[in-house]
Amino acid sequence: MQQPCCCVVGFGMDPNLQIDIISELSLVNMTIGVTQVSGLHNASKAFLFQDREIHASPRTSEKLIQLLRNKSEFTFLATLQQQVSTSGVILSIRELDYFELESSGLRDEIRYHYRFNGKSRTEVFPYRLADGQWHKIALSLSASHLLLHVDCNRIYERVIDPPETNLTPRSNLWLGQRNRKHGFFKGIIQDAKVIFMPNGYITQCPNLNRTCPTCSDFLSLVQGIMDLQELLAKMTAKLNYAEMRLSQLENCHCEKTCQVNGVIYRDKDSWVEDDHCRNCTCKSGIVECRRMACPPLNCSPDGLPVHVTGQCCKVCKCKIQFFCCYCFCFHCDGIFHTLPFSGHNFCAQGHRCGENSECKNWNTRATCECKSGYISVQGDSAYCEDIDECAAKMHYCHANTVCVNLPGSYRCDCVPGYIRVDDFSCTERDECDSGEHSCDENAICTNTVRGHSCTCKPGYVGNGTICRAFCEEGCRYGGTCIAPNKCACPSGFTGSRCEKDIDECAERSIECHNHSRCVNLPGWYHCECRSGFHDNGTYSLSGESCVDIDECALRTHTCWNDSACVNLAGGFDCLCPSGPSCTGDCTHEGGIKWNGQVWTLKKDRCSVCSCKDGKIFCRRTACDCQNPSVDFFCCPECDTRVTSQCLDQKGHKLYRSGDNWMYNCQQCRCLEGEVDCWPLACPTLNCDYTAVSEGECCPRCVSDPCLADNITYDIRKTCIDGYGITRLSGSVWTMLGSPCTTCKCKNGSVCCSVDLECLQNN
Repeated sequence: MQQPCCCVVGFGMDPNLQIDIISELSLVNMTIGVTQVSGLHNASKAFLFQDREIHASPRTSEKLIQLLRNKSEFTFLATLQQQVSTSGVILSIRELDYFELESSGLRDEIRYHYRFNGKSRTEVFPYRLADGQWHKIALSLSASHLLLHVDCNRIYERVIDPPETNLTPRSNLWLGQRNRKHGFFKGIIQDAKVIFMPNGYITQCPNLNRTCPTCSDFLSLVQGIMDLQELLAKMTAKLNYAEMRLSQLENCHCEKTCQVNGVIYRDKDSWVEDDHCRNCTCKSGIVECRRMACPPLNCSPDGLPVHVTGQCCKVCKCKIQFFCCYCFCFHCDGIFHTLPFSGHNFCAQGHRCGENSECKNWNTRATCECKSGYISVQGDSAYCEDIDECAAKMHYCHANTVCVNLPGSYRCDCVPGYIRVDDFSCTERDECDSGEHSCDENAICTNTVRGHSCTCKPGYVGNGTICRAFCEEGCRYGGTCIAPNKCACPSGFTGSRCEKDIDECAERSIECHNHSRCVNLPGWYHCECRSGFHDNGTYSLSGESCVDIDECALRTHTCWNDSACVNLAGGFDCLCPSGPSCTGDCTHEGGIKWNGQVWTLKKDRCSVCSCKDGKIFCRRTACDCQNPSVDFFCCPECDTRVTSQCLDQKGHKLYRSGDNWMYNCQQCRCLEGEVDCWPLACPTLNCDYTAVSEGECCPRCVSDPCLADNITYDIRKTCIDGYGITRLSGSVWTMLGSPCTTCKCKNGSVCCSVDLECLQNN
């Protein structure tokens, strides 16, 4: 259903649906690097951008981010006048994610940079915006539908990957530059706005009308259908689950458990209470506890029975006594005694105690006390007998053990078939040594009472079940950390961090057909057809598919008058018979260039062309750096000025004017202090599905749609999910019985993936 568009004709527009960037930036109050000048219309405010730093306040950036969040339709528009042959960024929102509109006067291109599924994307539109003239530009997005208007003319319309609009809160809004050091726009900007409604370009060009629903309208309808399918699938799953539970009720065996302080114990499990005074057991859902028996205390007249934290039974502690400033207490076997300063030893005077008791000195006498693990016989501490901790339930043996009494102590023996974990615990089997564990090969397995635990080895990170090697500086270009600080590089890269591209062309390890030439790409290469040849459509990797272009048959030659065109391998020749009409002149851009004439192309001031015997030859202007009037634009290698140097994107390396380098799958060039980057030219692929491998820049053909990362969905090609529900192409759902598995319908193929983080948390 087509939405009404009465609100976009410019009368009383809802302020919540737009943001005026220039007003938000308060450029009127700024003086450094920005000058208010006359705009396209006399009454409008325009601003000349020179060396400056203009980015929005955190409040303005957050406002724009909130408006963009989850929006599938928006338009950026501006009116501008860009200096001739300069390059610069018109608008940039960047941090971890980014949206950027750029105009390159060096290559006569408009570029739109964005992200899709975490990967950078760039759409390039050949158009000369940097010509010193006023232009209105409007970039409109509706889901995957892109429109570019210049001067109220629709010059490009494309279907692209839908851009990510959930920008991070740390994103910054920049006007007229990419960041603090790069992408400076040279010229005048006015009326820079972002409109959050369908066909926002109408606010700039009211005479343009909207006749059809946008892609977002259509996708909203498709999404509604998908939501209904999802609801139906969930209801079906719940019904199936309910039926399954009902059918299992008759055969259900319920084990009664016990829950104590939030801990669930199974039937017949035993444990010691937190106060260490009771042994408890779960019996058919009921907790039964028995208090540990404490031996009677025979404290001396100078001692008192008291409770000690962490112990169940009372112990004797000495009373506080004062003998001027010479008294002190010493501790022995949990009992405190006070001795006079003289330290008289009454035990040495022949006081006798039995073998299970020992003599203790007091202030005025000596007494016998039972050793640990023994109790006095009929109250006489000179004669002591062993305490049977097992029979008295005064032990700490856990489940799967048997208490064995020993003279003065006890031990916990494992039940047959169990192995020891510690002095008081046993487990059913050695899961670690037997291999019956879930630990990663790079984890340490430790047996526990309830099975085993896993801990990653040093140099590895994870939860023990999954341990990944940790490389402190990371691996670049899709390299994999296979051992602590050791990277395995993908094909085409080398170095300790996979930071170096292997130039297959320079190493002459690649042999391209003689009709093609080798072109190096980051992590890859391809054989590009030479001038005068084109691919026959099979796109052979070695260049064998490059065949000659017959300029004579296609009438793309420049032979004139009575001269005859003769096709040659990779070119042509003009043969002129004798006669007055055989002049050797050339045709060029609808006109005639006489034989021997030399000229410069209108759109390339750095070119020199000549006509010779009916053929046109063009070359770059020869650079003479000793000539004081040399054109630095055409001969940047002659430009030694410091102001013409460029910093790379990371601000670490300095390039001279004319230098070229690669950055994030882009070819970059420094020219008179300006950095201009454009997408790497990738070979054309003739296949249905393509994918860009990790660390590579150009796509390759894949036969499986599940491997494709660039796919056009055909909603006519449906899938059947595990619930038996028909799914449209592009719809996403959770696999039946596997909450951590997500499936997607890709043109009739069901493609599923597992979320490892979900598995770890569940």
